[in-house]
Amino acid sequence: MTRRPPKTSPLGRLFELGSLAARAGASTVASRLSGIGRSAPAREALRTADLVKNAHRLVATLGELKGAAMKVGQMLSLQDAFLPPEVAVVLRSLQGETPSLPLSMVEDQLAEELGDPLQIFASFEPEAFAAASIGQVHRAVLRDGRHVAVKIQYPNIDRIVEADLGNLYRVLKSVVALVSKVDFEPIWKELRARLREELDYLHEAERMRRMTELHAGVPEIVIPRVIEEASTTRILTTTYEEGLSPDEACSAATPQELKDKWGLVLFDFLLRGLLEHRLLHADPNLANFAFRRDGRVVVFDFGCIKEVPLRLARGYRGMCRTALDGRIDELPELLKKMGVHRVDGRPLDLALVEPWATLVLELLRSAPPYRFGVDDSVATRMFDAARSSLAEAGDVRFPPDIVFVNRTVGGHFGNLTRLRAEGPWRKTLERYVGA
Repeated sequence: MTRRPPKTSPLGRLFELGSLAARAGASTVASRLSGIGRSAPAREALRTADLVKNAHRLVATLGELKGAAMKVGQMLSLQDAFLPPEVAVVLRSLQGETPSLPLSMVEDQLAEELGDPLQIFASFEPEAFAAASIGQVHRAVLRDGRHVAVKIQYPNIDRIVEADLGNLYRVLKSVVALVSKVDFEPIWKELRARLREELDYLHEAERMRRMTELHAGVPEIVIPRVIEEASTTRILTTTYEEGLSPDEACSAATPQELKDKWGLVLFDFLLRGLLEHRLLHADPNLANFAFRRDGRVVVFDFGCIKEVPLRLARGYRGMCRTALDGRIDELPELLKKMGVHRVDGRPLDLALVEPWATLVLELLRSAPPYRFGVDDSVATRMFDAARSSLAEAGDVRFPPDIVFVNRTVGGHFGNLTRLRAEGPWRKTLERYVGA
């Protein structure tokens, strides 16, 4: 992929997205035509090859576009538990290996925000070691000797995000309409709010300080400290915290016992944010974590933090407790109290809720503990249940706040799957909902 400034024109970015969709559609049609008269295994091989080719196209286009378009691609990549393995591997590169810009393209931003960098930094690495949807990160050393990570927003990224929001609204609304009659407006409202929030690095710094306070008594979680004098709305400087990358952590060379420890830390981090603190790190992209061999996990990127309303947190807690007790027939009424119900106010049918509850209970079994990524039948059945739920969701209403909560839970499901983690999931959940 080339290293050039992303397009800022709404029309130009819409053209890129439209061209991507057209190329993907044309290749899918060609693949189907090529499969005519072939055996079932041969047709499946052609289908997989087409999916992989289109996944590479998606990564290349969104990686260069950056902005909200790339962020939506990252959200898709989080669902790798439901994707063919060959496709998941390709999309996963959106989580941590997108092309960065040369320092010369962002140094004006650095000088405009901080003044003379030489007054702050003793050294500054010209090559970014991480690049994401709205900014890239460089290693540096402060004049007092502290090693830091400096996140710099891409030039004009606010205009890029606004351009994407208009384009993505039209594209995503049409895509959702193809698979479901669910009301798209609450989903869009929540997505738009979170994407705009990520543009304010001072807001992110405040969230980091708050999360650090909340996890002061949790040694398993490491959160970088904000360097106040080198942080602005568009520049965020933090202490540099080392750890294994996701690929290193998930590799076959890493002991499974260590992966299980990390998996449990992530699961506990999720539950603590949702049910106790009601402040949820809502970007569970595995590239936002680093892993230490003593079992600790470093957490990065606090741009997307979801404040969970009290009613919703209590609702999730009540549902978990009710499901663990086997009182699945009570779940539709509990969902109604949370704001999830039919348009006319009726609770959801038990037939729509029960398959999900059964699958979750299988994940939370006590003996033997469930190992993610090994029993593929659960992931397959979850995918089937999701498609069935979408088809039935035409007259379902839900509070917008659950959009990023459910996204975070699903993302961590994918993280645990990559780690192939096994652990006392039920016992850990019961600590938060009562035994």
